Amino acid sequence: MKIIKNPGKKTWESLCKRVTLSENSLQETVQTILNDVKLNKDRALKKYTQLFDGVLLTELEVSKKELEEAQNLVSEELKSAIQLAKNNIEAFHNTQKETPKKITTTKGVTCWRKSVAVEKVGLYIPGGSAPLFSTILMLGVPAKIAGCKEIVLCTPTNKEGKINPAILYTASLVGVTKIFKVGGAQAIGAMAYGTETVPQVYKILGPGNQFVTKAKELIQQQGVAIDMPAGPSEVLVIADETSNPVFVASDLLSQAEHGADSQAILATTSEKVAQNVITELNKQIEELPRKELAKKAIGNSFAVVLNSSEECIQFSNEYAPEHLIIASEKASEYIEGIVNAGSVFLGNYSCESAGDYASGTNHTLPTNGYAKNYSGVSLDSFVKKITFQEVTKEGIENIGEAIELMAEAEGLQAHKNAITVRLKELNG
Repeated sequence: MKIIKNPGKKTWESLCKRVTLSENSLQETVQTILNDVKLNKDRALKKYTQLFDGVLLTELEVSKKELEEAQNLVSEELKSAIQLAKNNIEAFHNTQKETPKKITTTKGVTCWRKSVAVEKVGLYIPGGSAPLFSTILMLGVPAKIAGCKEIVLCTPTNKEGKINPAILYTASLVGVTKIFKVGGAQAIGAMAYGTETVPQVYKILGPGNQFVTKAKELIQQQGVAIDMPAGPSEVLVIADETSNPVFVASDLLSQAEHGADSQAILATTSEKVAQNVITELNKQIEELPRKELAKKAIGNSFAVVLNSSEECIQFSNEYAPEHLIIASEKASEYIEGIVNAGSVFLGNYSCESAGDYASGTNHTLPTNGYAKNYSGVSLDSFVKKITFQEVTKEGIENIGEAIELMAEAEGLQAHKNAITVRLKELNG
């Protein structure tokens, strides 16, 4: 990991750019896949599964027998850990329920808003190099709390055409209704358009690589809702003299091991802190089973030494990280300055892994700078907000004249007439 010392603010924007594939090449490839899935449906899904995953599937949907087998293949210890995480995630997301509040805006005019579940949702769960069953908890739990009627899940298989049993166990635990052995951009297309086997959904949620993210962006343009653009994982750690370099290095590597396109950034006011962290990082990386992936990600990462803690926060806000860790005994002093981040971890013991698994917050978060204008997944991601209004005779008399004047000023006579005929009736 290289160290960049006191870069001028004019260079921050370029420093904060993520490594991406050629946009034209990426979009062309993904659009071709989506078009094929839309036209050829299951046949296209099987073709791309064989092409990209090296698996020839006869059946796309996971059977009841496979679900039953998975129950026996997951250890009781892991089941208990998953249940603990589920309980915490449920506790946090249950607090996000809203009770409709009726407001009288004018005498005779009552307005309120009600949350209604999205009926059909699709969950994309990465499962290639790392089977992310934890993401099923993050998406399935709030979907169930919201009251979604149909919860469809797509995830890639291994080379034997099998899905990791922990994924199947967790999906059953949270109430997923159908599971399919489909990954990549083709899975997004299947849920967006529907095939002979995979049902069409109204909203698609879940993280993925650049191909999955681009597919979500493209189907959004065609009227299918998505949670957010969520691509390769990333973390920015702000560390000072009170941080523990062993902890900080482990946090940087916890993101780097996701994949070669992940990024881990260190911001500090001390070059000594940066050097200590990098020394520790180089030790820990050699012990990782996924060290080759981590090394590629670290090669795309850097440490930046800035003039003050205020500058560290400013740099972080420019970067807008998916995960922001304040590795400091004074972490609470930084809170007010943070405006762009997916999820924030305060103090030396608040590791990002806690949020990934079991603290209760959601780990499906905006990446690639989208934390400037997107939120992470929450209960709100699975509901629509429908507004209601009820206007009585008294109400129409109180606001009718104002509506008539405004409609006439906009040249919309029929709008005005809708008020006028009512007022005439009331006035005899």
